[in-house]
Amino acid sequence: MSSRLIGFIEAVLIAAVFLIPLGGALQPGQAPMAAGPPLQPGASVDGAKIAAADADPGEWLSHGRTYSEQRYSPLAQINRSNVVKLGEAWEFQTNTVRGLEATPLVADGVMFVTGSWSKLWALDAKTGRQIWAYDPKVPGQWGRYACCDVVNRGVALWKGAVYLATLDGRLVKLDAKTGKPAWEINTVDRTRPYTITGAPRVVKGLVLIGNGGAEYGVRGYLSAYDAATGALKWRFYTVPGDPTKPPENAAMAAALKTWSTGGTDHKWWVQGGGGTPWDSMAYDPRLDLIYVGTGNGSSWNRNLRSPGGGDNLYLSSIVALKPETGELKWYYQTTPGDDWDYTATQHIILADLKIDGVMRHVLMQAPKNGFFYVIDRETGKLISARPYTTITWASGVDMKTGRPIENPSARYKTGAPSAQIPGPIGAHNWQPMAFNPQTGLVYIPVIDGNFIYAQQPKLAYEPGAWNVSDFAQLGHIVMGAILKGQVPAPAKGFIRAWDPVAQKMVWQVAMSGGWNSGMLTTAGGLLFAGGSDGFFAAYDAKTGAKLWSIDLKTGMTAPAITYTLD
Repeated sequence: MSSRLIGFIEAVLIAAVFLIPLGGALQPGQAPMAAGPPLQPGASVDGAKIAAADADPGEWLSHGRTYSEQRYSPLAQINRSNVVKLGEAWEFQTNTVRGLEATPLVADGVMFVTGSWSKLWALDAKTGRQIWAYDPKVPGQWGRYACCDVVNRGVALWKGAVYLATLDGRLVKLDAKTGKPAWEINTVDRTRPYTITGAPRVVKGLVLIGNGGAEYGVRGYLSAYDAATGALKWRFYTVPGDPTKPPENAAMAAALKTWSTGGTDHKWWVQGGGGTPWDSMAYDPRLDLIYVGTGNGSSWNRNLRSPGGGDNLYLSSIVALKPETGELKWYYQTTPGDDWDYTATQHIILADLKIDGVMRHVLMQAPKNGFFYVIDRETGKLISARPYTTITWASGVDMKTGRPIENPSARYKTGAPSAQIPGPIGAHNWQPMAFNPQTGLVYIPVIDGNFIYAQQPKLAYEPGAWNVSDFAQLGHIVMGAILKGQVPAPAKGFIRAWDPVAQKMVWQVAMSGGWNSGMLTTAGGLLFAGGSDGFFAAYDAKTGAKLWSIDLKTGMTAPAITYTLD
C-alpha cells in the first residue's frame, strides 16, 4: 500500500532558485509547444555516463541520480548559509488531483516528468515551458487494479530515448526530442490484474522493469528488454509457478521447496503468489550486479497461501542478479514467510562504509518491517540490522542466521486478531531515503503506526479483487473500540537521520502527519523534504535544524532533485 492523492511533484534547482512543477493531465488534442534545445536530449546518456554522474553533477540522468541510488547531489551552490534566499522560479500545471510520485530526470536542459495515468511531459528545464507531451491512454478501467492510485514514479533515459512504463503494463520507447514513440510492447499477462507504477532502469543496454498487483493475485517478475529493439532478453520470476511443471531455473527450483499446498483447494500458483518487484532497484558496475526488492505474498496471510508454512522465497527479499542473464547470485529475505505485507520493495542504496576499521561495499535498506539492514553487496551476507522505529512483531535479528526473532503472538490465525507495529503501510514505504557521504547519515521518511491483522475463516480467493486480510473483522474491531471511546491513534511521521555504521538515530524531525515526501541531500550540507501539511523545507543535514521552508498549500510525497543550467 503505497500512495496518496496529492497534487504536485517538486524539484530544487541548485542555481539560486527554487522550482516547483505542479502536477496534471493532458487535454485531448493538445499540441506540443515550441521546441526545446536543438540537440537530441540525453543522446550521450549510457552506462558510463550514469556511472560517472558526479563528473557532471548539473544533470539528473537516472532515477536515484546514480546507479547507487544515493539521492545525493554534489552541487553546493545552495548551502546552509544562503538557502534562506530560495524562491519559486516557475511552476507547471498538470491539472490533476490524483497522486504524483515521480522523480524528474534532467538532461541537456530538458526535464522529463510523469504524472497520474502514466502521462509524460518534456519541459524546458529553465522556464518550465512544455516542449512535448505524451499520453499512453491507459484504459480507465485498469485503475481498479492499482492498489494505491494511478501513479507513476518516472522514466529512464538512454541514448536519446525515453522509456516509460504504463499502469496497464506496457513499456514504451520515445524519441527524447519529439516525444514520438519508437516502439511499444506489452510486459504482462493482460488476463491478470498486473500494474506498473515504478520507474524503469537501463543497465548495459537492457531496460529493466518490474510490476505490481500482489494484492489482487499475480506472480511477480522482473523483465529485461533490449533498449534498441524492445526484444525480451530474460525474465526473473520472484516466486515459483505451478509445481506440476518444471521450474524455470535453479532459483525457482530452490524456491519451490519453501512453499506448501497443504491440501487446500486454492493453490498459490492459482492466486499468483505475489512477490511483485514494483519499485526499488540499484546497480553496482564494479560487481556487475543488479539489486531488486520484492514484495508481499498473495494473499497476505501465509496460512492461506502456503498452509504448510515455509519461508516462501523470494517474497520480501533483496535479490542480486546478473544483468546479462537474470541469473540469481544471492538473496536476502528480510521477512521469511511474510504475514504482514512487509515488502522489501523500499529504496535500496549502495555505498562504501568503514565498519570495524575495514572499508565494506554495502547495500542498505529500511524496508516496511522496521529493521535497517546493512548487507555485504558482493555476498549478500548480513553485516548488521537494528530497528529504526518501534517494532512489536520481532525483538531483533539473529546475526548467525540473518532471520528475525519473531514475537510468538505476531502471526495471526482465525479468530485471533493480532495488533502489530508497523502495519502494512510499513515503517517506511516507497518514498526514497537518501545517503549523504559527507555526514555518513541515511535520511529516512519514517512512519510510526499500528494495524490489526485478522485472518479470513477460509481463503475466498477472487480473481481481480483484493485478497489480503479480513478487513470486515478489522472493521468490527475498530468500530467497537471507537464506541468504547478508544479511538485508534493516527500514524505519526518523522524524518530520521540514521547512522548506518553505529546503527542508531542521530536526530529526528517530527512531521505533522504520517505520510510525507522522499528525501534529497546535497553537498551544501542540506536535506530537502516535504510534508503532508504542504510545507517544503530545507534542513541542516548534520543537525536537523530547519533552515528554510515554503508553504506549497498541498501535500507532498515525491522526492526533490537538483540540477544546474547556465
